[in-house]
This record gives sequence, C-alpha cells and structure tokens, in this order.
Amino acid sequence: MNEPKDNAFNGIPPEAIAVMQKNAAKQKRFRVSLTIALGCLVGLMFGGGIVLGLNFAFMGKWFGFIIQGIGYTLLVSISAITLACVLAILGALGRLSRNPIANGIATMYVSLIRGTPLLVQVYMWYLALPQIGRALEEYGISGAQSFLTLPAIPAGILALGVCYGAYMTETLRAGIQSIKIGQTEAAKALGMTDRQAMRRVIFPQALRVIIPPVSNEFIVMVKDSSLVSLMGVWEISYRAIKIGRRYFSSLEMLVMAALIYWVMCIILQTIQEKIERHMARGERRVS
Repeated sequence: MNEPKDNAFNGIPPEAIAVMQKNAAKQKRFRVSLTIALGCLVGLMFGGGIVLGLNFAFMGKWFGFIIQGIGYTLLVSISAITLACVLAILGALGRLSRNPIANGIATMYVSLIRGTPLLVQVYMWYLALPQIGRALEEYGISGAQSFLTLPAIPAGILALGVCYGAYMTETLRAGIQSIKIGQTEAAKALGMTDRQAMRRVIFPQALRVIIPPVSNEFIVMVKDSSLVSLMGVWEISYRAIKIGRRYFSSLEMLVMAALIYWVMCIILQTIQEKIERHMARGERRVS
C-alpha cells in the first residue's frame, strides 16, 4: 500500500483547514488591494507634484542629505520611548498603589504633563532649566546653572519621554486593571505576594492589551520628534527646513520630509501588526 504523503495539513481537522485557507485568501486579497491603493496614491501624488511644479531634480539632489537625519530621529525616538516606558511602569504602579503619597505623586505627574502642550514642555527643558539653575546659584548652590543647561538632544529626549510617559501611564494602568480579579486571587491562593502576582501573573497577561497602544505611541513619537528641530538638532525636519529656506524651495523639501516620515511610519506599523499577531496567537477565534 502507498503511504499517505506528508503535507502541512496532516493532523489538522478539515474544518480548521478550510478556515485557514479562507483567511489566507482574505489576506492575499487585502495585500493586493493595499498595493493597488498605494500605487494609485503615489501616482496621484506624483501627478500633483507635476501640476504644482515641484522640482524633482532638486529633491533628488538633496535626498541623501535629508535622509541622513533619520539617525537623529531614531536616536531621539528610541531613547525617549525607553524613558517613557520606565516612567509609565512607575506611574501605573503609583496610580494603582494604596499608598496615598505614591498615588498622589503619580496622579499629579499625569495631570500636569497631560495638561500642558508638548511644545511648552520642550522649551521648559531646553530654555527654562538654565534660568532655574541661575536662581538656585543665587541661593548658594554652586554649579546649578551649568548642571541644568542641557544640550539639545538630551533635552528633547527628556521632553518627549516625560510627556509620553504620562500618557502611557494610563495605558498601562488600564491594561493591568483589565485582568480579572480572579487571577490575583488565584495567585494569592498559591502563596504569591502582591509583587510576585503582579510580575508573574498579571503583567504578562496585561501585555497583550498594553503592547498595541504603546506601539502606536511610539509611531506618534517618531513624528513628534520633529519638535527637537526647534532646538537645532539636525534631524529630518531641521535639514528640510534649512535647505528649503536657503534655496527658496520649502515645498519640495517639506514634501520630501513628509514622505520619509510616512515610509518610516508604514514600516513601524507593519512591525506593530506582526507583534500584535504574535501576542494574540492564543486568543484567535475560529469563525
């Protein structure tokens, strides 16, 4: 007798195979539709550029110079999101704490940062801190002004990290509170302390809820990192504005900068979707 041939569907019920094939067909149609839509959009943008009289040769000449700013953009964004994650974890634990001091500090931090514009916070870190240092020196604290005078990149990282940390605090708090109380009770029944239950039971489950909005915050932060151009950091926006003003070609340079940010966001969104699919593998429903 001939033995059945091995294939990828051995041991899988026919109903599940049908669902898998149906989902694969849907994904293929979606990719084709997305490719066509992007192609049409790029064509319309190119046609619009011709109508507006964009100098494509000029854009090509300075493309290499503008794209070199990606390094500064990613440096500021990655450093800031790392700081924001640390602050968000501390803030979320403070907001959930029964300690009135910890809860009050965390609540004040979230309220203050969320209630003030990001641009004001950027200027506070870069321009106002030296003035605070000078005032402290008048009270006898030597070296305060030089210590609080931050270079542009560290000031931008602190401004973005502290700002997004406040928003992500509420995201983490909501994610932790989304886990049913029975999980905590079961962990305590096994002899775990509150800290062990949070680290081993609650937080790993909350990650599935937390990661998508945190990833979205990082994508938004990549765009908001353009605010550090106001402090003279040679990232994408600063380079585009500088060349545009020098040659009176701001439209070409700003369009190029916008396209670079768009491509970066598409790449980051693709990574985010893969992470979400990986985290949601255990919760997929067969429909």
